[in-house]
Amino acid sequence: MTYTYCPHCGNKLTQKEIGDEGLVPFCLTCQKPFFSFSHPCVLCIVINENNKIALIKQSYVSQNYVGVAGYIKQGETIEECACREVEEETGLEVISAKYLNNYYYEKRDLLMIGVVCRVKNGDFNISKEVEDAKWFIPEEAVTALTPGSVIQTMVKEFMQL
Repeated sequence: MTYTYCPHCGNKLTQKEIGDEGLVPFCLTCQKPFFSFSHPCVLCIVINENNKIALIKQSYVSQNYVGVAGYIKQGETIEECACREVEEETGLEVISAKYLNNYYYEKRDLLMIGVVCRVKNGDFNISKEVEDAKWFIPEEAVTALTPGSVIQTMVKEFMQL
């Protein structure tokens, strides 16, 4: 995201040289720079005690299965966000959440933070934003995902561990 107006006072920003950063949008009134950023979100590989991966269907995202994902809320850690999203979307209890890697998704200007979420075996209790959830062995998960998608890349990386 690139700022044009100050989010505090509403004045139009100017460009100012800020150290090694080069020209940065700057508010002359607030005397504050506003650096561009990508929105951070988590993308989770949800894996149960039988080493099966849970994928969900959300037709507003894709016609294929996808991973559990969501935006990080202010004050939330990556792990807290991953646990919250997995529990909200699948109803599964997270045992552990561990950082895997990060990925830039240019199409939506997102910094996607990959997290492996281990969950207890159990039945899905999907949210209303999820149409379906299903368990896959890792090799089947790769083929159920959109070719070249970030989640497919993550699953392939996870399988190499």
